[in-house]
Amino acid sequence: MKLIRHGAVGAEKPGLVDAAGHYRDLSAHVADLSGKSLSKASLAAIAAINPESLPLVPEGTRLGAPVAGTRNFIAVGMNYADHAAETGGTVPREPLLFSKAPNCIVGPNDDILIPPGATKLDWEVELAIVIGETAWQVEEADSFKHIAGFVLCNDVSERAFQMEGTGQWLKGKSAPTFGPLGPWLVTPDEIADVQKLAMELDLNDAPRQRGNTATMVFGVRTLVSYVSRFVQLDPGDVITTGTPPGVGMGRKPPEFLKAGDVLRLSVEGLGEQRQRISAY
Repeated sequence: MKLIRHGAVGAEKPGLVDAAGHYRDLSAHVADLSGKSLSKASLAAIAAINPESLPLVPEGTRLGAPVAGTRNFIAVGMNYADHAAETGGTVPREPLLFSKAPNCIVGPNDDILIPPGATKLDWEVELAIVIGETAWQVEEADSFKHIAGFVLCNDVSERAFQMEGTGQWLKGKSAPTFGPLGPWLVTPDEIADVQKLAMELDLNDAPRQRGNTATMVFGVRTLVSYVSRFVQLDPGDVITTGTPPGVGMGRKPPEFLKAGDVLRLSVEGLGEQRQRISAY
């Protein structure tokens, strides 16, 4: 099942994608895709609805992030060995975690805004996990019991903010619009093997990132279990799992985003995003 949220910023409604690829409105059945609506029981009830009984979403309606109510937006650094090498880093012995501000989450095709003082704005195509059931001290074997689904994420980064001062990485990861999610929240039954998904990102129609979740250092099961050792994960929380090589910082010479640039990114089975870079 592919779930969406549609409508103007701050007024999004839940929906789903039918077999023909049409968007259908779910707001008569669930208030939003957050909290208990992401539980296994709720998702099973949604799956039992005949999509053709649902009203069509008007063509051209904006898509928001396909999950609401996120309180923890946790990211994983250096989780692809080839990406670590291109940035001069080393593969960590255990997952390297940092936070992104939840209010940086936006829709998949919303503009990315260049924050004041930014000089090194960068891109990162990623697979992200959406939690559906509370996860605390979870064993790896049980990780999927706590997952509502998967989404495409652009872990937008300002490298000067992130690395050239003091303090935590979240400074370069959390500005408004730095967390595009979607277009869809895809339930696990739709993904044959989450550790074998092609990933790509283009800048102004030129290829930049090409990778596969098969080369993740720490896989989905490990990450849910590991994060839950330190943080209670609640329904709607998001873990974005790292990026393959090809980021701007790793190019020679480095390449960073500027106003007017356009990004297109995708993860196999999770749809496609397209974002224009804009100044405030």
